[in-house]
Amino acid sequence: MQMQQFGPALAVRPLAKHAAGAVKTPAEQQAMREAGRLAAEVLDMIGPHVVAGVTTGELDRLCHDYIVDVQRAIPACLGYKGYPRSICTSVNHVVCHGIPGDKRLKAGDVVNVDVTVIKDGFHGDTSRMYAVGRIAPHVQRLVEVTREAMWLGIRAVKPGLRLGDLGAIIQRHVESNHYSVVREYCGHGIGRDFHEDPQILHYAHDDRFAPLLPGMTFTIEPMVNAGRRETRLLPDGWTVVTRDHSLSAQWEHTVLVTETGVEVLTLGAGETPPASGE
Repeated sequence: MQMQQFGPALAVRPLAKHAAGAVKTPAEQQAMREAGRLAAEVLDMIGPHVVAGVTTGELDRLCHDYIVDVQRAIPACLGYKGYPRSICTSVNHVVCHGIPGDKRLKAGDVVNVDVTVIKDGFHGDTSRMYAVGRIAPHVQRLVEVTREAMWLGIRAVKPGLRLGDLGAIIQRHVESNHYSVVREYCGHGIGRDFHEDPQILHYAHDDRFAPLLPGMTFTIEPMVNAGRRETRLLPDGWTVVTRDHSLSAQWEHTVLVTETGVEVLTLGAGETPPASGE
């Protein structure tokens, strides 16, 4: 696996025990709330611009200018290990880390926009799926099942949860709907650093990480393919696509483990989680 990866594309490695910095102080938690709020605000802002005819490069410019000029914050992706843009735009069969450029969106496309904002030294990381005009029912179903899987994982978060159980919950929902979970890329702890322990695998696994503790912050961001789970890294060293060219979808939130459960730090304006029965 390529090590020049970020966000969900951390190369999966053996899981470690709790790192000393995994649990955030109350002041750090408040800083994470602010960074998360700003990241969600960027996705709220860009939504109306995701239309047929716009290029992914234009979306990147709008997000960059908003983060820098309006929020007075830093786009974390820009320059991170050489990444050339401020956001990721992953269209149709692109799993993650699509580089914004000259690609012009067309009606029927779906695109994941992935944004990470740094404010006062802390990171907020989130991504969202956008439909370009009317999309086919089978595409809408993939998008919805992926979002449901993320929320099932989020709802399970609480002190004492094992990450292997979290992954199993997500995998079970995805595979019961006849889709597949990408395994090469994962969620991650987040705070002062873009990527911290623990790694958040979105499938059942041998969990060697200690149970979750209050004050931990991390992302849950399942990548779900309509076909097989295998992926391929393109020669640009960043863009990851489905090996069988099937469609892929992803949703992401940054969460905080509380004393009694979970707080989502990157909720969009008016965002409503799926009904608990879904």
